[in-house]
Amino acid sequence: MSAPTQPTPYLADEKTTLLAALQSHRDVMVWKLDGLSDEEVRRPMVPSGTNLIGLVKHLANAEYGWFCETFGRPTEPLTDISQDPEADMRAADGETTDDIVAFYRRAWAAADAAILELPLDATGTAYTGRTVSLRWVLVHMIEDTVRHAGHADILRELIDGGTGHHVPDPG
Repeated sequence: MSAPTQPTPYLADEKTTLLAALQSHRDVMVWKLDGLSDEEVRRPMVPSGTNLIGLVKHLANAEYGWFCETFGRPTEPLTDISQDPEADMRAADGETTDDIVAFYRRAWAAADAAILELPLDATGTAYTGRTVSLRWVLVHMIEDTVRHAGHADILRELIDGGTGHHVPDPG
């Protein structure tokens, strides 16, 4: 299911470096699901109810929100959190792991299009009403994705003992 999607750009410009950092942790999020059943990825492993597929779904919604809605770009329908602020943290009835991973990958593609087309100093309006730059959004999404990748590390270890902080290089 998962392999690194791009090599590490050790000597690249700022945008390439930031996007590569984000992508490496996106890859980790999907990798943490490898080899697990639908039941295992949905299993709440801590009292808050956090589960692996919920983290992936949350990040997909966040990428569409931050990179697309903030900069006036289209998104597909996002999870409605108006009645339940945690609705994007778990699979809904009828949503499969494959559905959510595909949603996350479509969010990457939409986010990447915005990142590649806009300059880092482009500004947009966040859901809070605050004006933010693409640079800030990239750093924020790296922070959010890394934070949730850490959660995923712990959840995966609790499920089956699996550990690791980066997708192994198949070569």
